[in-house]
Amino acid sequence: MKLTLDYGAHGLEAEVPDDAHVLHMADAPELEAMDERIEQALCHPIGTPSLAALAQGRRNACVVIADITRPVPNATILPPILRILEQAGIARQDITILVGTGLHRPNEGEELVRLVGEHVASNYHIVNHKARERDTLVHLGDTSGGAPIWIDRIYVEADLKIATSLIEPHLMAGYSGGRKAICPGIMGVDTMKVLHGPKLMGEPRCAEGIIDDNPFHRQALEVAQKVGVDFTFNVAMNDRREVTGIFAGELEKAHAEGVSFVEKQASAWLETPVPIVVTTSAGYPLDLTFYQAVKGLTAVLPIIEPGGTIILVARCAEGLGGPEFTRLLAETESAESFETRLQDPDFFVVDQWQLQELCKVLRKARVLLCSTGVADGGPHLKGLLSTVASVERGITEARRVHGEAAAVAVIPRGPYVLARSGRAA
Repeated sequence: MKLTLDYGAHGLEAEVPDDAHVLHMADAPELEAMDERIEQALCHPIGTPSLAALAQGRRNACVVIADITRPVPNATILPPILRILEQAGIARQDITILVGTGLHRPNEGEELVRLVGEHVASNYHIVNHKARERDTLVHLGDTSGGAPIWIDRIYVEADLKIATSLIEPHLMAGYSGGRKAICPGIMGVDTMKVLHGPKLMGEPRCAEGIIDDNPFHRQALEVAQKVGVDFTFNVAMNDRREVTGIFAGELEKAHAEGVSFVEKQASAWLETPVPIVVTTSAGYPLDLTFYQAVKGLTAVLPIIEPGGTIILVARCAEGLGGPEFTRLLAETESAESFETRLQDPDFFVVDQWQLQELCKVLRKARVLLCSTGVADGGPHLKGLLSTVASVERGITEARRVHGEAAAVAVIPRGPYVLARSGRAA
């Protein structure tokens, strides 16, 4: 059968076996009357007074948004938030929109217009977070786990602090959204060294779909509570990138309600793991780089048999990722050699955590990458995985190893689906 897999901006059509198991998230409908629903969420939020009441008497405001790697509908949700702030007496020039880039590159020019919409880009002060520039950060002590809390100065010094985000399954935090807009969205690289360090990332409960007893979640929430969030605005989206839920208000309560909703919407069950899985990184913007595309691999770990083969379909229009990640891949001879390097307490490279996540996958399965954006067959990946020219070739190659009748599962929208094995509760 033919399927369209999420790949870049336009998708990729592929032929997969007729008996393949195809996993989708629940077909949740788009919210109707979006403007009214947003207004309702801002006026009657979860666990806190209305945004208008919170804004009264404030000198200035900072609104944190996700960067271009997240499909948050900023052009829809920002205008009503900004309007309420101005109506409450905060002058437009005293409002800053802070792009929570984490350690990603800045979003500028036409990309920034795509991120927030023409009106917001033209009329409001927008700043990209700079995690590596110490003079843009403020130190607020340490977490209980020993991570130094370095946070963007603009946010810390704002009189009213607002964080917006998308709630979806996340490979480390269980689910994105809420506290994650702050940590890692606007934290410094020294905080990241600990919270994305090998010890924490090696914890088995730092995985998709897990909040309870997830040590990364606990540390990120601790950072966000220390820094302060006056109002959070989270959305959930279906596989058509339509908004299906709005969860606004108090940081922890609003996020918890959103997580409960997304868990039901995103979960897809396979009775038993299979030897071959075809997955994606959910297309643009998440598959802009191989660094981001790793999320498509970790998401399918619950449904791949030990020793199985995962075929990852990711456009990678911007290549492998940042310079540190690219160099790290090039000098890594094998997953085993990299994991040995991680044991050295003096070893640290920005973005090493994503290679650690890739190694988790490689301990369980072989990976074949199908991508037009990774040049020359992926020489930087030679010690880790192989590339294939098409999904069809990947399945053929995998069945040579696992048998011509080997079962295949396909997840056209990758990490937006919370893949699980067993029987649905």
